[in-house]
Amino acid sequence: MSNLKKSRQTFEIDMCNGPLLPKMLLFTIPLILSGVLQLLFNAADVIVVGQFAGNEALAAVGSTSSLTNLLVNLFIGMSVGVNVLVARYYGGKQDGEVSETVHTAIVISVLGGVLLAVIGIVLAKPLLTLMDTPEDVIKHSVLYMRIYFMGMPVMLLYNFGSAVLRAIGDTRRPLFYLSIAGVINVCLNLWFVISLHMGVAGVALATIISQAVSAVLIVRCLIQSEGCFRLYPEKLKISWDKLLRIARIGLPAGIQGSLFSVSNVLIQSSVNSFGSVAMAGNTAASNIEGFVYTAMNAVHQTAVSFTGQNLGGKRFDRISKILAQCLMLVTIIGLVMGNAVVLFGEPLLGLYSSDTEVITYGQKRLLYICTIYCMCGIMDVLVGSIRGLGYAIMPMIVSLLGACAFRVVWIYTIFSWNRTLETLYISYPVSWTLTALVHLICYIIVKKKLVNKLGGA
Repeated sequence: MSNLKKSRQTFEIDMCNGPLLPKMLLFTIPLILSGVLQLLFNAADVIVVGQFAGNEALAAVGSTSSLTNLLVNLFIGMSVGVNVLVARYYGGKQDGEVSETVHTAIVISVLGGVLLAVIGIVLAKPLLTLMDTPEDVIKHSVLYMRIYFMGMPVMLLYNFGSAVLRAIGDTRRPLFYLSIAGVINVCLNLWFVISLHMGVAGVALATIISQAVSAVLIVRCLIQSEGCFRLYPEKLKISWDKLLRIARIGLPAGIQGSLFSVSNVLIQSSVNSFGSVAMAGNTAASNIEGFVYTAMNAVHQTAVSFTGQNLGGKRFDRISKILAQCLMLVTIIGLVMGNAVVLFGEPLLGLYSSDTEVITYGQKRLLYICTIYCMCGIMDVLVGSIRGLGYAIMPMIVSLLGACAFRVVWIYTIFSWNRTLETLYISYPVSWTLTALVHLICYIIVKKKLVNKLGGA
């Protein structure tokens, strides 16, 4: 039993004691690799379909991403609530509360996935039509989106399960499970598209099969665990108290993510007006920049988990240090990776399409967005720290004004006066910078309030 306990503890990280930076790196690096693997699911879809099914199919896969995020982000936000709550209870040694939260999380992930599947299948065509998806693309887009949404239950199950493991400091096992699923995804992509000529249907089907594998593995991990976060199938039920607490943190986070997606849907609609070649270039560039974003987002998740555990463990003296070191990490990652992507943009885009016009459109997006992409990471880290402190409404409101409202106004004013892709893309860095500044002010206010209330340092 002692050997089992020792083995189990090697996956956990004590976030409340000892030096911060080495433990943050131990937590963050597997998260970055996990995020990259998740993106490789989509990258494999995009590359295979772009090379073997044509520009229309490539545009179809890309045109669904912002709409998919709009529908999914509300539930992904709920997984943030799970992460914060489990981290706080785990840091405070409240084993019973951890267990109730875990079982509630698994139930709502499955129910939410079924609901999303129905919504996505039914609303795919009308929503894509509202986005002015071109006639030569929409048939492929609808088919891809409907098949993709059939996999929502397993996708959410994996996300909620991995949120539990992140909360206790385990980011390595989710990485291992995604590695297995990633290999399966790539192999199925090649078989379905090249051998069976299934086009966008093949890449969508490959994605949901691989996601099902990762979901099964993470559930198996939770069932076989020996800690307070162990999953007992016979105990699966909703604890309404825990659901309300998860929703109090997770719903604002989900609404915030959806608000970003609303503005991105409007931007995607504006890109669609430039035709399928511009859409294809935008899709390829978005996919590449996603690798930079997911690396920065890993630091955001680090800020959430470390802040939550230290708050639960009443280690208030470490909270500002966590923010400072996360800001340093995310700035380095954003500047190095973002500018590397701009520098090597042409060969990277060439992986997605050999069409020189598609590559030119893609390079345009990379230049305007990735050069100072670190501002997006800084904004997200500040949000993560505020959420980890238990404040969820404030960052949601700031994001409503700074991301959604600002970009909508931009599209209907500045972009309408000068209808170019450059004008459209520059709205991203401007909105990140303004929103990050406001989040910093909010963090200072929240931290001061918390110190006064709890008497921390």
